[in-house]
Amino acid sequence: MRISKAAFLFLFLLSSVKGDILGDYIRTDGVWILTRNKQSYKTNNEKECAEKCEAERNFNCRAFLFTRKKLQCLTLAENAKMSVMFASMDAVLYEKRIYLLECKRGTGKDYRGTEAKTWRGIPCQKWAEKIPHKPNYTPQKHPNAGLEENYCRNPDGDENGPWCYTTDPATRYDYCNIPECEDQITHTGEGPTAECMQCNGEDYHGEVSRTESGLQCQHWDSQEPHMHGFTLKHYPEKDLKMNYCRNPDGELRPWCFTTSPTKRWEYCKIPRCTTHPPVSGPGSQCLSGKGEDYRGRIAITESGNACQHWNTQLPHKHGWIPDRYPCKGLEENYCRNPDGEKRPWCYTINSSVRWEYCTIPPCDGREQESADVPIQVPLTEECYRGKGQSYRGTTSITASGKKCQAWNSMFPHRHEKTPDKFPDADLRDNYCRNPDGDNRPWCFTTDPNTLWEYCNLEKCDDQTQEPIPNDSPATMAQDISPTTRTTSGTNADNRLKDVEFPLLENEICNRPEL
Repeated sequence: MRISKAAFLFLFLLSSVKGDILGDYIRTDGVWILTRNKQSYKTNNEKECAEKCEAERNFNCRAFLFTRKKLQCLTLAENAKMSVMFASMDAVLYEKRIYLLECKRGTGKDYRGTEAKTWRGIPCQKWAEKIPHKPNYTPQKHPNAGLEENYCRNPDGDENGPWCYTTDPATRYDYCNIPECEDQITHTGEGPTAECMQCNGEDYHGEVSRTESGLQCQHWDSQEPHMHGFTLKHYPEKDLKMNYCRNPDGELRPWCFTTSPTKRWEYCKIPRCTTHPPVSGPGSQCLSGKGEDYRGRIAITESGNACQHWNTQLPHKHGWIPDRYPCKGLEENYCRNPDGEKRPWCYTINSSVRWEYCTIPPCDGREQESADVPIQVPLTEECYRGKGQSYRGTTSITASGKKCQAWNSMFPHRHEKTPDKFPDADLRDNYCRNPDGDNRPWCFTTDPNTLWEYCNLEKCDDQTQEPIPNDSPATMAQDISPTTRTTSGTNADNRLKDVEFPLLENEICNRPEL
């Protein structure tokens, strides 16, 4: 069942006036786009940079880049759909949602997509040109109507939707075939039900299959145009059916890979349910299973360190913010298990110990096994030989003290170094390993701001040569010619561990998919 266009537009406008200027943008971490038309500013944060973009008068600002280290703000006339995108680990790209939508709401007066032909396939005439037709609507007369290039627009609010002057002398203008933005209401066999989600939507099983910018979702059982590890085989309990939006990895809300080769994934626009989330089960005051539903008030680790409050970033910065994960029970500084760890844990107020497990009394009265205690300092036998490709120890802490992300997890970092793809690399739990022939064992971290780090391991004292593993070092599906300069964040083959983008050294590789 479709809701009215007016109601949908109202919901869209309502969501855009929540007070957070960044809500009008889609964020992508660790990327850079090449564009000549840009302006540079010095700002303190992303919000100030967004304000510069909104106030830009030199061109129509579609996006902006912000670098954390230099606090540099670049306002851009182009977005990722119009330019080349590549990896830059310190940068964050923000793109205006309105320019990414390839669908219309209502009459499409606010449509700012890049469709440039009529429904019959006739190319559009540029709005600023006078041949073959002298236009009544020009960028000069209507500066706020988005009359750029030859893109379909609706400057006069025509009830039939976006249109354009055509390049056919016999046809002055015609309408464009712009699809309606998908609404969030569906039918079920038991009557109409509103599609909504509880918490972060991990239990969402609806049928929305477009992203918040209007892109069609890629089917979960497909590897085109984006390769990924989210399959029914690996996540049988996550209901990865068709191309419906899902949240299999504990993200902020449901998402999907897109059918656009230039946009790997996006969040979906799923409204929150008005009813309260389900109450925790019987294990809420004691340890049952992994303790994911534990809601007790223990706030000290098993070694005696007091827990850091979840809503603070001192002494340890982290991504488990209560407002982002309203159903994880991240209250005060109580021990919790928001990420499916072995049992409840917390960040500590000890600046030298980032996190530790907590001792929670089990519901069945049995003692907890001591084997699950995290290793903060490597044992004497915890060492590696050569590059550490044969290392099979249980260290799961990086050199800077960060906790390792489990290899079969895609949160907080998505990757392709999975046990299924590297069966001989022993990618168990979150233990440090070297599946790709790097300089030494490493792991992805649970810190959202740090993709990966080398582990807190020393080389063995003996001179025994490391056994040669049966499998060759991992490479990405498509090779990238290495540059002559080594780069922090790459492995021995000069490839980024982040599988989404190739590393470019101020050059543009001839890769049409970018």
